[in-house]
Amino acid sequence: MKSKIYLSVICAFAIGVNAADLGDIDVQGELIDTKVIENVSSEEVKSADLAETLYKQIPSIDMIRRSGIANDIILRGQKRDNIVITVDDSKICGACPNRMDPPTSHIVASNVESVTVTEGPYNVENFGTLSGEVKVKLKEPTKEFKGEVETTVGSFDYRKVGAKVSGGNDRVKVLVSTSYENSAQYEDGDGNTMAQQIANANTITAQGKNPEYQDRYMDMDAYTKKTAMAKVFVKVTDNQDLEASITANRSDDVLYGNSKMDASYDNSDIYNLKYTIRDISEYSKKLTFKAYNSQVTHPMSTKYRLSSDSDNTDGIENSNNEVVSKLTTDMTGFKLINETQINEDLLTVGLDYSKRNWDGIYIGYGTKTSLTGRVSIQDVDTTNNALFVKYNKDIDNLNVKVGARYNDTIISTANTTYADRDFNFVDANILTTLTTDSNTRYFLGIGRASRVPDGRELYFNSSVNVMSGTPTLDETTNTEIDLGVEKKYDNGSFKFKTFYSMLDDYVYFNKGNTKTFSKMGTPTTVAYHSFENIDAYVYGFEMSGSYDIDDNMYVDLGVAYQRGQKDEAMTSTNVNTITGETTLTNQTDTDLADITPLKINIALNYDVDDSLTTKIELIHANSWNNYDSDNGEQALDSYNVVNLKAKKEFGDSFEMTVGIDNIFDTTYAVSNTYADLILLSDGTTGDVMLLNEPGRYMYANLKYKF
Repeated sequence: MKSKIYLSVICAFAIGVNAADLGDIDVQGELIDTKVIENVSSEEVKSADLAETLYKQIPSIDMIRRSGIANDIILRGQKRDNIVITVDDSKICGACPNRMDPPTSHIVASNVESVTVTEGPYNVENFGTLSGEVKVKLKEPTKEFKGEVETTVGSFDYRKVGAKVSGGNDRVKVLVSTSYENSAQYEDGDGNTMAQQIANANTITAQGKNPEYQDRYMDMDAYTKKTAMAKVFVKVTDNQDLEASITANRSDDVLYGNSKMDASYDNSDIYNLKYTIRDISEYSKKLTFKAYNSQVTHPMSTKYRLSSDSDNTDGIENSNNEVVSKLTTDMTGFKLINETQINEDLLTVGLDYSKRNWDGIYIGYGTKTSLTGRVSIQDVDTTNNALFVKYNKDIDNLNVKVGARYNDTIISTANTTYADRDFNFVDANILTTLTTDSNTRYFLGIGRASRVPDGRELYFNSSVNVMSGTPTLDETTNTEIDLGVEKKYDNGSFKFKTFYSMLDDYVYFNKGNTKTFSKMGTPTTVAYHSFENIDAYVYGFEMSGSYDIDDNMYVDLGVAYQRGQKDEAMTSTNVNTITGETTLTNQTDTDLADITPLKINIALNYDVDDSLTTKIELIHANSWNNYDSDNGEQALDSYNVVNLKAKKEFGDSFEMTVGIDNIFDTTYAVSNTYADLILLSDGTTGDVMLLNEPGRYMYANLKYKF
C-alpha cells in the first residue's frame, strides 16, 4: 500500500518530468548519486547514437539535437567541459568548437556494455569533473567462443549491419567488433527533412551568406558511419593482467540541420592500455597503470550549401567558393593508482597526467582562397599533472567516502601574443550513506571541483579573423551539496534526490559583446569577446520509482527538474585584449541557459512470457518558461510523445526487436538555441532556428547469436 501511495504522489507532483526508462535497460545505483545503465549493446538497437540512449534512460540528462547521429548531452544543466566523458577510462574530446562531434559521437551503442553516471563534483580520479561524469564501458572479451550478427532497418532508409565475435582460453581472450550504418535525412512531424527545415526557415547568416542546401544536395543522405573495435585481455601471471584495445570511428558527410556547415568526415581512434598487479605487498592490494590516447580529425565544409556556389546565373550549381574549417585534437593520458587495505578500509592514491592538443585552420577555394592558412585555434596545449587520494570507511551502518585532488595545469599556445596560463587548485568531496534498515538509505554529499577554460573559450578566431575567445578567463569552480533517500518495498522502489550547485567564475557566453569591422568596404558587426566569467547557481531535484502491478507487469517512472540563475545580470565592462576596445554588456535576463524544464516519462512494461517483452512509453515535457533570451534562447512548446517496443526471442539463437517511436508523428524540439553554439537564424522571425526531432520512426532489428 505504501508503494502505491508513493507512486501516486510522484505522478501527481511531476506533471511534465524527465524520465528514466528503467524497463528494457536495467538502471541501477551503487550509491544514491550514481546510476548504472546495463545491457546497452543488447537493448539499444534503434540507432548508434549514445546520446539518445542517455537522454531516455537518465532523468538528469537531456539531449542537444545537432544532426541525425552526432548529438550532445546536458547533465543537470551542464555540458561541454563541465562534465567528463570517458570511454574505458580514456578521456576523449571532440575537435569541433561548435560541438558537431561531441565525445558520445565517437562510439556506438552496439559496442557499449554499460554506462555509469555520477552527478556532482564527486570523482577526483579524472581532471575537470566539475558537475558530473559519464563513464562508458565497452564490451569485454569472453573465454567462451561466442558472437552475433545483426541487421537493423528503420524509417528514412536507415540501414545498419554489425557483427562481433569473442573467444579465448585461460590466458588470452579477444573481442573483435565492426558495424556499418547509413541513413537518409529524417523527417519531422510535418514531413520536412533537415534541408527543408532550413529552407522553410528562410535562414540568412549575419554575413549575408545563404546556408541553404543546393538543389542537387537537398535529398542527400544524412550520414554514413563505420566502426571497428578490437580488445585483448592477457593473464600474464596469476596476479598480473594486461588489457589493450583500439576503437576506430569513421563518419562521412554528416549533415547538421541548423548549422552553416557540415562535416566532410569525422575520424577518431581511441587507444587504451591497462596493466594490473594484485597483492604486491601489505601496502599494495592492487596497483594499476593506465595509458590512453585519442585522436580526432574533423573538417567542416560549406560544400553542399548555396554559400559556396560562386555563380548560379547559368543554373549550374557548383562549390567553387567552398570554405573548410579543419580541426584536430589529440588527448594523451597516464594514471598510476595504488589501492591499500587498512583493516576494513580502502585507501587509494594516484598520479594522473593528461595533455590535450587542439589545432584548427581554415581552407578556402575559389574566391575564398585568402582564408587558406588562417588559424582558428593555434596549437593549444592543456597539460594537467595531479595527485589524488580517496578513502572509503564503514562505521557501523554509515559509509563514508572522502576524496581530494591537487591539480597543476598549464595552458599554452603557439600564438606568442599570449603568455602561458598556470592554474593550481584543489578538488575535494565527502559522501556519506546511512543505511537505517535493509530497505532504506540516506545520502549526503558535499563537493568542490574546478575546471580550466578550454582552447576555444580562450583563443578561438573566426574565419573573418575576429576573436571570440577570452584569453583572461579564470577557472570555474562548483561547490555543491546533494541530499537523497532511497526506499525499497516488496513490490516497488522509490528514490528522491535534491541538489544545490554554486558556480563561481562560470564560463558563460555573452551575446551582447560585439565589434564592427570593415568587410570589403561594408561595415559588419559580429560577436568577438564572447566568453565571460560569471557567478551562478543551479538547484533541482530528481525522483524515480518502479511499481510491480503483478508478476508480469510493472511501471517505471523518472523525474528531473533544474532551475538555474545568474547571480546578477551581465552588466560588466569588458576590454578586448587585442584592440583595447571597451564594450559594456547591458543584459537584463538572469536566467541561466541550458536549463531544461520538467519532464515525465512513464513506461508500462509487460513480459508476456520468458521470450516476449513489450513496452509502451509516454514522454511529456513542459514548455520552456525560464530561458536566457538575451543570449539566444527562446520559448519552446511542450510536447507529448508515445513510443512502443517489443522483443521476441526464438530459441537460443535468434532475437527480433521491433518498435515505433513518436507513433502520433508529433512535431517538437527538445533542445534550445543558446548562442554558445553557432546556429542559423530564421530570416522571418529573427530567432535562432530550432531543429525539430524526428517524426514517426519505425524500426526492426534481427540478431543471430552463436
